[in-house]
Amino acid sequence: MSLFDLRLSDVHNRLHHKEISVADLVEESLKRIGETDGKIEAFLAVDEEGARKQAAKLDSSGEERGLLFGLPAGIKDNIVTEGLRTTCASRFLANYDPIYDATVIQKLRQAQSVTMGKLNMDEFAMGGSNENSAFHPTRNPWDLERVPGGSSGGSAASVAAGQVYFSLGSDTGGSIRQPAAYCGIVGLKPTYGLVSRYGLVAFASSLDQIGPLTKNVEDAAYVLQAIAGHDSRDSTSANVDIPDYVSALTGDVKGLRIGVPKEYMGQGIDPQVKERVLEALRTFEAMGAVWEEISLPHSEYAVASYYLLASSEASSNLARFDGVRYGVRAEDPANLLDLYRRSRSEGFGTEVKRRIMLGTYALSSGYYDAYYKKAQQVRTLIKRDFDQAFEKYDLIVSPTVPTTAFKIGEQVNDPLTMYLNDICTIPVNLAGVPAISVPCGLADGLPVGLQLIGKPFDERTVLRAAHAFEGQTEHHKLRPAL
Repeated sequence: MSLFDLRLSDVHNRLHHKEISVADLVEESLKRIGETDGKIEAFLAVDEEGARKQAAKLDSSGEERGLLFGLPAGIKDNIVTEGLRTTCASRFLANYDPIYDATVIQKLRQAQSVTMGKLNMDEFAMGGSNENSAFHPTRNPWDLERVPGGSSGGSAASVAAGQVYFSLGSDTGGSIRQPAAYCGIVGLKPTYGLVSRYGLVAFASSLDQIGPLTKNVEDAAYVLQAIAGHDSRDSTSANVDIPDYVSALTGDVKGLRIGVPKEYMGQGIDPQVKERVLEALRTFEAMGAVWEEISLPHSEYAVASYYLLASSEASSNLARFDGVRYGVRAEDPANLLDLYRRSRSEGFGTEVKRRIMLGTYALSSGYYDAYYKKAQQVRTLIKRDFDQAFEKYDLIVSPTVPTTAFKIGEQVNDPLTMYLNDICTIPVNLAGVPAISVPCGLADGLPVGLQLIGKPFDERTVLRAAHAFEGQTEHHKLRPAL
């Protein structure tokens, strides 16, 4: 058994009794990366020297041990890390070395975890398969011919492969939960504003949210405890009290009211995926929860609304990448306009260009009201659907993704089909509510994800229900045979 198969509390006990050291954990991580990353290519950069230095410092320190003391972590490459290159998997930032840490990185340092390196992703977080990385695709540890999901594909694959104890990803329309489902692990998207976005390279600022990817729900609660909280440097950060998430993991869901949207269980959902979700609902029923079918009527417009809004915000956010201030710069431009044109043409990949053009069009004079404004109005209706559902129900449950992981190259030339993979996750980001994906079985030997959606800032109920389900099943213990 790998040390990374242990629960966080078990690792704590072994460290406390000096049965293992932080150096042991770091060496285990480096060994596993060396053995497996040639196959899955989850990492863009491994900080061996920095990780060993952190381990030595923690082992010799007499300080009180934090929540995540000594645990090796991987960081998605759109979260800035001082002194460790942050590329967003884009040629535009291939030479970008940040001079500061994101707030979540500062919090992980305070919790005394060890950063092992930066993880691959879809360029600027735009994609659902990790095939849009400018450097190389990441492969799913369950089947090397298949995608790990995206955009946090590297973050999910590294945890599933046992390379790191946990990782951080970002979720704009499902980019934590979808790869977690494809790779058979736990992925949590917190309520918008619960975790600071300061230091996250922006894709769509009103949708982006940082969250953890872990092997089990308890570990997700520990990581969320460490990274949640108000940050004055993030204008969208919510100034709310942070409860004790771990104490919510009681295993008791008796009387819990669950709504199951018919829109998330109908056409397009693979029959095996649907059956795994129904089995999960029967498990909840056996534990004393009650569930019934509900309707979120505006969900059918979510994908169209999302891609207009996200692309519009991307068009605005990515305007800063112009070849002047940082990142790559075209050589020998004829003039300033040529510098802009060539730097952006050479630096951005196809999917990023597609979304910038779509967003610029939606924001342009004469089209703003017809597209961007209309999409914002639809977003309000989608949020209202959730608000009304949560007046009666404690949780909403659905598949995380309509299918299991697809093969590399299978959808790369069909962006619309690729976009529809996020049909169950996108409404959650539009509404700004929390959601978690947990493993709920296999379909044709590949993991299936169960999505649990909660009320705003009610991560305790989401975690409690997910943990209770996990306690009644063995799905989270399944590992890929790399």
